[in-house]
Amino acid sequence: MANIRDRAITAAIELLASGGIRALTHLRVDERAGIPRGSTSNVFRTREALLLGVCEHMVASELPEIDTGFTANTPEEFAESLTTLFRYLVGPSRTVTAARLALIVEGGHDAAVRSALTAGRIGIERSILPALVALGAPDPLLGVQLIATCFEGLFLHAIGRHAHIDAEAIVAATVRTVFAPVETAR
Repeated sequence: MANIRDRAITAAIELLASGGIRALTHLRVDERAGIPRGSTSNVFRTREALLLGVCEHMVASELPEIDTGFTANTPEEFAESLTTLFRYLVGPSRTVTAARLALIVEGGHDAAVRSALTAGRIGIERSILPALVALGAPDPLLGVQLIATCFEGLFLHAIGRHAHIDAEAIVAATVRTVFAPVETAR
C-alpha cells in the first residue's frame, strides 16, 4: 500500500482534475485519500507545499514516459511518437493532464507554482530537443516551442472543452512546420 504522502498526492491530483484549484484543500485531500484527518497537513504544511509536491510528482512520474518516445528516424515517425504521447496524456494519464491544466491557470498568479511547472516543461523540452537536432530541424529551439504550444492547445481543447479533435493531423502539421526550411527575410 502507498504511503500517506503518495496517497495525498494522488488524491490532490484527482481533486485538481475533477474540481479545479478551488477543490484542493488539505481536508478534502485527507477525505479523498482515505487517510486520517490532518495527515496531508502533516506532510504538506501549507497549500503551496502541497501544490509544489503535486508539480514535482507529475514531472517525476511523466518524464520517463515522455523520454521513451523520441527515438524516431524520420519526421513522420517523430510525429507518430508525439501522437502516441498525446493519446497517452489524454487517455491513461488524463487525470494528471487535467490537473496540470488547473495548475497552469494557478501559475498565472502563483510564482512558486509557475516556477515548478516551468521546471517540468524544461525537462520535457530537453527530451524533445535532441530528436529535433538529430532529425535536422532547421531551428530546433523554435521547434520545441511549437510542439509544446501545440500540445498545450490540444490539451485545452480535448480536456477543457471536451472537443473531438484530430490530434494526429494537428501534430503532423506542426511537425511539418518544425522541419520546413526556414525562409530568409529580404
